[in-house]
Amino acid sequence: MTTQTTSSSVAPSATAPARARHRGSLGPVGLVLAGGVSVQFGAALAVSLMPRAGALGVVTLRLLASAVVLLLVCRPRLRGHSRTDWGTVIAFGVTMGAMNGLFYQAVDRIPLGAAVTLEVLGPLTLSVLASRRAINLVWAGLALTGVFLLGGGGFGDLDPLGVAFALAAGAMWAAYIVFSARTGRRFPQADGLALAMAVGAVMMLPLGIAESGSKLTDPVTIALGSAVAIMSSVLPYTLELLALRRLPASTFAILMSLEPALAATAGFLILGQALSLVQAAAIALVIGASMGAVRTQVGRRKASPGEVKGADLASS
Repeated sequence: MTTQTTSSSVAPSATAPARARHRGSLGPVGLVLAGGVSVQFGAALAVSLMPRAGALGVVTLRLLASAVVLLLVCRPRLRGHSRTDWGTVIAFGVTMGAMNGLFYQAVDRIPLGAAVTLEVLGPLTLSVLASRRAINLVWAGLALTGVFLLGGGGFGDLDPLGVAFALAAGAMWAAYIVFSARTGRRFPQADGLALAMAVGAVMMLPLGIAESGSKLTDPVTIALGSAVAIMSSVLPYTLELLALRRLPASTFAILMSLEPALAATAGFLILGQALSLVQAAAIALVIGASMGAVRTQVGRRKASPGEVKGADLASS
């Protein structure tokens, strides 16, 4: 009787944290998905803005407006940070500026869908390199197959320079994932993001002025650029930074493969663009890979919380 009483009293306290961890593990995934949806609408607006301000002009407006908003909202402290902290946030800002600049150079030369598909190869490569389990190679392979199907199965007819820009943007995206995670651990809330955005804006400002000049002062262009900043930078970067505090870099990288799928789905729902069977299969592969990666990570946390924490630190 005593043994039964003890078991019944311990079981609830043991299972409650497990349930809390299970519910909490879904939170970062929702943040990443919400950020991805915002990015797709922002990307469409940015492409329409390019004839007015140029590719580098759009990037400059986007980063400047994002930096102003985040600095006003976060009011980050400038004192009390170590040299390593500043080195991390500066590297994050440079990576962010380079990623945006290279990507907009790519979409100025090749279709948006192909550019996103090629760019996603960077995070997918990171997911393979950062992974500690062989099963993640399967999920990465499925996602890779899906993004290539979404890209039409080949890129031979594309501008070679545009392809090079997209691949370089993908490499910067992988670096962004790593530095975003490190910045999130070194700075409270979104303070590190605000400082990094300011670094990226300062880096891109001379390039934007050289390409666009007085076009950047047009009120309509500024308003549209600010909207792009909110949708493509402020909201998604903040959500992703918060997610990376609880999500390993390898799992986050595979979730990023949803970007082409979100773009195709938004085109179907909003623009009436019909999906072919191949495109539908591609979306299914990408979503399946992402779900598999998340389920694998949740299983690892249940099995060995201490081991997973160490792997998370190593992967970032």
